[in-house]
Amino acid sequence: MSYTITLIALLASFAHSQQIGTLTAEVHPSLTWQTCTTGGTCTTNNGKIVLDANWRWLHSTTSSTNCYTGNTWDATLCPDDVTCAANCALDGASYESTYGITTSGDSLRLNFVTTASQKNVGSRVYLLADDTTYQEFNLLAQEFTFDVDVSNLPCGLNGALYMSAMDADGGLSEYSGNKAGAAYGVGYCDSQCPRDLKFINGEANVEGWVPSSNNVNTGIGDHGSCCAEMDIWEANSISAALTPHSADTASQTMCIEDACGGADSASRYAGTTDPDGCDFNSYRMGNTTFYGPGLTVDTNSVFTVVTQFLTDTGTATGTMNEIKRFYVQNGVVIPNSESTIAGVTGNSITTAFCDAQKIAFNNTNDFATHGGFTSMTAAMNDGMVLVLSLWDDYAVDLLWLDSDYPTTANPADPGIARGTCSTSSGVPATVEADDPNAYVIYSNIKVGPIGSTFNSGSGSGSGSSSSSSVATSATTLKTSTSSKASTTSSKAATTTTTSATSTSTASGTVPHWGQCGGLTYTGSTVCASPYTCTYSNPYYSQCL
Repeated sequence: MSYTITLIALLASFAHSQQIGTLTAEVHPSLTWQTCTTGGTCTTNNGKIVLDANWRWLHSTTSSTNCYTGNTWDATLCPDDVTCAANCALDGASYESTYGITTSGDSLRLNFVTTASQKNVGSRVYLLADDTTYQEFNLLAQEFTFDVDVSNLPCGLNGALYMSAMDADGGLSEYSGNKAGAAYGVGYCDSQCPRDLKFINGEANVEGWVPSSNNVNTGIGDHGSCCAEMDIWEANSISAALTPHSADTASQTMCIEDACGGADSASRYAGTTDPDGCDFNSYRMGNTTFYGPGLTVDTNSVFTVVTQFLTDTGTATGTMNEIKRFYVQNGVVIPNSESTIAGVTGNSITTAFCDAQKIAFNNTNDFATHGGFTSMTAAMNDGMVLVLSLWDDYAVDLLWLDSDYPTTANPADPGIARGTCSTSSGVPATVEADDPNAYVIYSNIKVGPIGSTFNSGSGSGSGSSSSSSVATSATTLKTSTSSKASTTSSKAATTTTTSATSTSTASGTVPHWGQCGGLTYTGSTVCASPYTCTYSNPYYSQCL
């Protein structure tokens, strides 16, 4: 994910730490989410969230003296990486008053600017399985669904929901210098191999630290933290992108200096991860009237985002080979827009799509270089952590998401125009001053087999809408599977039965989009009129 997150600290500083402070109690806010099964029964999991360590107060283990102030380390407490990790403690967070983070049931709201005794900008949180362990997901042959409100996210802001191949315990068991772990939001990594993290693998990132020239609160050190990344959602009210990022080693690894690659290094493509990813941004793919205020997906109001991760066998033991996207708004199922770029077809992400897109846009195909879908499969099998965030971009003003980028290129060239925002928009100082009350709300998170988490057209369903119709007849592939996410919440769960999309109607026929055949399928093979049971692969046929 291409960004540097800003935190303005007036009375305290915030950093990745390894020791644990005791000056502020850490209480993780509750956030429920659901796992669903074929047929529509969903179980509510009582999860929690935890604030990323980079936002937290980092101080001496023996006093309240800051270890990091502005964008500079304390030379006495932090003369080197190992000593700093031993001398500095990471403290608890006041989620609402300091960071503008609130939860209610299955809803999470992240405010952009929060001013109390200090000014905080943006945030990044993770879903916990319990107070010391991140919730991990394996989404192979599964779909991930959530509701989102981006109506208050203008140009230059990114409300991002994505998966990172972080360690489940935040590296607590692997690195002896790490005493905080997942309980304090430690262990972040992504495909940019970020070097602005203040602690990596149980050590500080002090050595080689260079304060940022345009951000009084950040800098970069010699080390970065790399892993595969699945950007399910990067969006504001103007543009949205769906992007897998591959990596030679899917799980978290530490890199050194410019060998990290990514935005913080001399060569973007020098590392072992794919910093660009293979993205599907409807505007960039040629449909300029699909997503935005008053458009097909109307960002003036809440909508549901459905992302399906298909495999070559139709089961969780297969290799990921396609990522599909749907939206549901006001009871209407909206398939993703089709590409209108010459030489690039379809409305989903496949190897063929990625290869063709990179050629059409004259972009480096690092997604293929670092393993493509094979890498993403490995990351899912290892388990990926859910990240929810809101941030502005001190590197390139988020123009890569919602404007023309690079700014020196011709907007008429394929792949340059990504949204309607001006190339002068997104400057963090301006966005923070003009839109401090911006926010994003994520809610109603559900995970389950393909077709289980939203109503795809058969009436009342488990999605956010009470009933649904299909907006277009665009083809979708749905894959049969009975597996669930690889891990479930260790907290007590309450089972609730909902009327979700089912494999057949009361009359024994299968509704539009439903499964009607496949090697392991045992349900009805008769589609409701006027639909026909259409073969997709040996494991799946669908009413189209």
